[in-house]
Parts: sequence; structure tokens; C-alpha cells
Amino acid sequence: MSPTTIAYSELYTAREDAAISYFTDRFGFQPIATAGPETGTADRRSWALRNGAVTLVVTAPVGDTGEVSRYLDAHGDSFADLAFVCEDLDQDYARATRAGAAALREPAAAADPAREDRFAVVSGFGDLRHTLVQEAASPAGTLPPDRRWNVLDVPGDAPSAATVLGGVDHIAACLPVDTLKRTVDFYNQAFDLHYFSEEYILVGDQAMDSKVVRNESGGITFTLIEPDPTRNPGQIDQFLAAHAGAGVQHLAFLVEDIIGSVRELGGRGVEFLNTPATYYDVIRERVGDLEEHIADLRETNVLVDRDEWGHLLQIFTRSPYERRTVFYELIQRNGAQGFGSSNIKALYEAVERTRETANR
Repeated sequence: MSPTTIAYSELYTAREDAAISYFTDRFGFQPIATAGPETGTADRRSWALRNGAVTLVVTAPVGDTGEVSRYLDAHGDSFADLAFVCEDLDQDYARATRAGAAALREPAAAADPAREDRFAVVSGFGDLRHTLVQEAASPAGTLPPDRRWNVLDVPGDAPSAATVLGGVDHIAACLPVDTLKRTVDFYNQAFDLHYFSEEYILVGDQAMDSKVVRNESGGITFTLIEPDPTRNPGQIDQFLAAHAGAGVQHLAFLVEDIIGSVRELGGRGVEFLNTPATYYDVIRERVGDLEEHIADLRETNVLVDRDEWGHLLQIFTRSPYERRTVFYELIQRNGAQGFGSSNIKALYEAVERTRETANR
């Protein structure tokens, strides 16, 4: 037994209204539950949001003290918890702690006595934590079990985005120099996430190492990245400095029609990174024939890559946060299973262009 999928991802934010608005107004997430002082959680207020198969929790501090405030002081707006669904909570907790994960909370009953599920909390990379949860039978689904929730009555005709998210395809994280191998080994031993692929990406005078780990079902996938210290500092170094250490760089949301999604979400105010027009001039030479029209890809700035199983399309947002650390990705998989070097390089180059523009 091992964790099976991502239950929810919890973002700590100092700008509660702006963070919630970004997901609801622009990405079409629906509020499904709230927690805070009114439900017995004195030092924080949380909103649970859902779009399709993705659940996000947005949490802001109440007052200037407490764990959320300390985290924000160190890292800025950032994902503090990536929760894993477990079939055998006690076994998964024991495995993680034997592998070196700090026991932040031993297996215990949920804070709400009406819930029958149990949970535990262990450490991940940097200051990130992983809440281990049982699949919940609550109407709101699996939500952080360390607080009581007020489940909202969402009307069936509530407005939502036409883009329905199929899940969190993968999570990318930036790591300090000389910690990549140790982190890969840790996630393998602690959570049974196996090595899947690796890339060394060289862009100009900068470079990074990237390794992908995932569980057997593919429900949990991490792309772990560290900078090459023998090269000039670049975007990974900038992230680590702005975030004050390791952290989640982006969440990738799975979609069925990325071109339609970019058009819709772009119209709702989501800002995506631009791609040089020359990228599309040789796209057929690089990836072969595509079902998608090149003109549509060019118009929407969608990137394409191919592996032995098929091709994938992806695009990255601009970071909506003050420190410009965390951002998001849309990805459509047409058979492709991996993360080709061309895509990773395209990501690096796209973010690097944004960084250079901001520094002018």
C-alpha cells in the first residue's frame, strides 16, 4: 500500500480576497466549504475550492501570529501542504517516518466528530508538509481534517468555467543545489514514488537538472528541479532566493481541450506566457504531423512535444503572486506519458524571458 492520489493542495496567502478571486473568477473554481474562527479555527481562515477533479484550499492568517503568518513571512504566497489519499493510513505513516519524514502529527481522528476519517501529517521537501488522509464520505469530499468545515450549498446552476480540470497532472518543485538525488530517494522510500525520467537542460549559460518521480497509478507525480551551480544563476536560483528555499514552483492542471481552455481562461483574465513566433515555424519538423492546427497553437501560445507514446500540449501562466514564485500550467496529453526535453527547455526559456523582461 502507498498513497494513491492528491487529495488537495493548500495555498497559504497574505491576500485572501485576491487569491480566491484568481481561482474562482479566472479559473472557474467553485467555493465548496469554509473554515475559520466561526468553526473553531482561531488563527486562520480557509476556503475550499473545486473545479472538476481538482480541490484547492486557500488559507490566510487571522492576526499576525501563528503558523500561517510565520510561513508567509518566510516564503510569501506558497503551497504549504500537498495532501495524499491513503488506503492504509497507519502503514503509509509508518513507512514515511521510517524513511526520515518528520512526524508532524501522529494518526488521529478528524477535528470534526461528524467525520469518521483519520489523518496524519509528515514533512516533505523544505517546509512543505504532506497530510495523509483517508478517502472521505463527506458531501464536500476530502478536505483538511485538522479543522471543522462549513459545507456550502452550491446551486446546480452556479456559473462556472467551461474548462473542467481533470486533475493535477504533476507538481514541479525547485530544490537547492545538491539535494535533488536525496529528495528523489526520500520520496521513493517514504511514499513509494518511483524514478520515472530525468533531463539535464542547458539554456545559454544556465542549466538545471530535473528528475521525475511518480507512483504506480500516476496519481501523484513530482518533477523535481535543481540548478547547476557550475553555470550562471537563472530562474531556479531566483525562485529559491525569493521563496527562501525549496518549494512548489507550479501545479499542472490536466485539460481535454487546451486551445479552447486557453481562449476561455484568457478571456476571464488568466495571463499566460508568450511563445516566440519562430517556435511554430519548424514545429512539424520537430514533432511531426499534428491534429491541431498550427495557427491555433500560434494564436494561443501553446507548446507541443512528442515522445514514443504520442504528443502533449502545454502552456504556463504568469505568477499572480508578489514574489513571482508559484505559477500554473495547463496540459493536454494525447497519448504522451513523459516530460520531453523540448518541453522542459521550452518552460525554462519561457520563464527566463519573463524574468529578463521584469529586470530591465
